[in-house]
Amino acid sequence: MDLGLNDRVAIITGSARGIGAETARMLAKEGASVVVTDLDLDAATDNARTIEAAGGKAIAVACDVRKEEQVRQLAGAALEAYGRIDVLVNNAGLVKDRTILKMEEADWDLVLDVTLKGAFHCCRAVLPAMHERGWGRIINISSRALFGNPGQANYSTAKAGIIGLTRALSLEQARKGVTVNAIAPGYIETEYIKSLPNYETILANVMAKNAVTFPGQTSDIAGAVCFMASEHARYITGTTLFVTGGRYG
Repeated sequence: MDLGLNDRVAIITGSARGIGAETARMLAKEGASVVVTDLDLDAATDNARTIEAAGGKAIAVACDVRKEEQVRQLAGAALEAYGRIDVLVNNAGLVKDRTILKMEEADWDLVLDVTLKGAFHCCRAVLPAMHERGWGRIINISSRALFGNPGQANYSTAKAGIIGLTRALSLEQARKGVTVNAIAPGYIETEYIKSLPNYETILANVMAKNAVTFPGQTSDIAGAVCFMASEHARYITGTTLFVTGGRYG
C-alpha cells in the first residue's frame, strides 16, 4: 500500500530511542524526510545516520520540548532543511513512578511538562507551516495508562491530557486541512523495558492481561503512526487508536 508519504516532512520528538526512533525509521522508509529530535543529540544523530545509511533522509536536532524557544528553533531547523513541515509526532515523554504520598512536586512537574506542555509547544510551533500548505498531520502518543495505573498519577494524568488536547485541536484545525489524532500504546517491548531487572515479571503480568498472546513491538506503534500520517487517514480526526493487544484496563 502506498501511504503517500513521499516528500512529506516529519518531526518526531523523543526519537533517539524506542518507539520514537522506530517511528522515525519507518516514516523515512515510507519516503518522508524526518527530523530526529531528542535531548540526547548524540543518540539522535546516531539514529539519523542509521536512517541515511538505509537510503532515507534525516537530520538530528537537540531539543528540550519543555522550552518554547528550543521548540521554535526545532521547527525553524526543519523548515531550513526541508522547506516545509507536514507531520508532527508528539512522542516525547518519561515516567517518574511513585505513589501519590511519595511523589515529589518535581516528579509531577517533570512528567506533565515533558509529555503535555511539550506537545502544546510543538503543536504551536508547527501549525503555521501546516496552515500555509493547507495540509498537516499531528499524531500524539498517549498510553493505555490514561485509564490509570497505580504509582503513575503523574504519567496517567499527562497521557489522559494528551487525549483532551487531541480532541480540542482536532476541532480547531480540521478546516485548516490538519488532522489531529492520538495513539495509545499498551505494553511495548523496548530495549529499556528489556533492560530492567524485573523484566520477566513485568512481561508475565502483562501477558496475563493481554488478549493477544505476544508482546507489542515498537514497529507496531510506528506502523500505526505511518497510517495516521498518510493520505489513507484523511477522514480520521479527533480519534484515539489503541494499540494494546486488546488490553484496556
